[in-house]
Amino acid sequence: MKKKNHTGSGKGKSSSEITFGQTKFEEDKRRQWLKKTKPQVYEKVLRFNDKLARGEGVPIIQFQYNYACNFKCEHCSIEKFQMSRKQEAESRRRHFAIDDVRELSRQAHEMGLTTIVITGGEPLIFKDFDDLVRAIDPDKFWIVADTNGWYLDDEKARHLKDIGVDKIQLSLDGCDAQTHDSFRRRSGSWERCIKAVEACRKVGLHVILSTVVWRGRARSQEFMDYLKMAKQLGVGTYVTYAKPVGAYEGRFDQMLTEDEEAYLRELEKIYDVFTHMTPSYGMDIGCIAVKRILPITRYGDVLPCPYIPVSLGNFFEEPLKDIVERGLNLHWFNPRVKMPCICGVDRTFIDKVIIPTYGDVQVPVPYTKIFTDEDYVDPGKEKTSPQYRGNEACASEQDRGANKKEEVETIETKDGIIPITWAPPPDTHYHHRLTGDPDRMKDKKKG
Repeated sequence: MKKKNHTGSGKGKSSSEITFGQTKFEEDKRRQWLKKTKPQVYEKVLRFNDKLARGEGVPIIQFQYNYACNFKCEHCSIEKFQMSRKQEAESRRRHFAIDDVRELSRQAHEMGLTTIVITGGEPLIFKDFDDLVRAIDPDKFWIVADTNGWYLDDEKARHLKDIGVDKIQLSLDGCDAQTHDSFRRRSGSWERCIKAVEACRKVGLHVILSTVVWRGRARSQEFMDYLKMAKQLGVGTYVTYAKPVGAYEGRFDQMLTEDEEAYLRELEKIYDVFTHMTPSYGMDIGCIAVKRILPITRYGDVLPCPYIPVSLGNFFEEPLKDIVERGLNLHWFNPRVKMPCICGVDRTFIDKVIIPTYGDVQVPVPYTKIFTDEDYVDPGKEKTSPQYRGNEACASEQDRGANKKEEVETIETKDGIIPITWAPPPDTHYHHRLTGDPDRMKDKKKG
């Protein structure tokens, strides 16, 4: 039986007549495509600025549904999260089933969230991948699959589009086979990834490249050749900063310098290259932890970002909305201030939050073991804080006040009346040290 192409419930032109904005320079095309093919998603996007201005978050859910993977990459950030089936069974840890995914979708939709990135591990080896996409519901979300491309051929690309996957994020870490295959520790992976790009383009499935940039790579000829290659392939490139976590635990020598960060911003003006710090949909918010990205592990733990192995709470124990509010109540993730990439360049944050997760420590580490009252914008709202005890009525009153309508400036555009582009002021609560080693590492060196 011929499969039906999933186009959402939008009215008007068919999806085949709609041009999707392939690059970051075509944001209006992307919005128009959403408006016609995914009206529920489009309506939520229009409320992004308004929600941020009110101190709420609009995070993309990075759903670490399963850690099974066919690669063992040099920079892997989830090694500590992986367990064998036997270890998982012995741990008796609850993990996501398809019914749990439906509940996650329901809660996320009610919160006005728009995007779910299916990751792992390697999603294309998940036996229940199709069920997973259906449970998320393509009508309500923009669905992305984060893959190494090993199993992504023409037939698979066509199938992914048919079932409702909107975008593929392909990991490619070199402009040639030798560089990429060595980094990914899998011979033939570069060639398969390039063929995967071609397969997606052939069926009209939106695809971007994802690459890690470490110290020295940003200004290298290899990276320049990489961007030229991406331009020839007709795809954009998402850059991830090397972080001192996972397989790179303690590797501060691989972190980008301020100069390299500035250089990447200049490259954005020339090439279709962007980072998590790049403004999008009218939002220039700096670090996106919690406010614009929200990883959820296979075991229900909600993390501030994929590279901060600290649990803000567990989906199986608390409503997602409450966990997100807890995260946004921490100074580090406050949507009302603009932060640097805290786990990529901020030595102050790394010293306080990241280093305690090093070594023989089970991750993610509970937030109660990392954050103290001084880390909260309002400690009285956090139930684990001493200030909360005996003060619940006061906290409830504060919550009611926080939900009062505030005036947000708007402007009339071709998309309708939307909030004026909003950017928070820089954070002044902490001194952000962006150079040198964290203090705890200096102490270890002295010892």
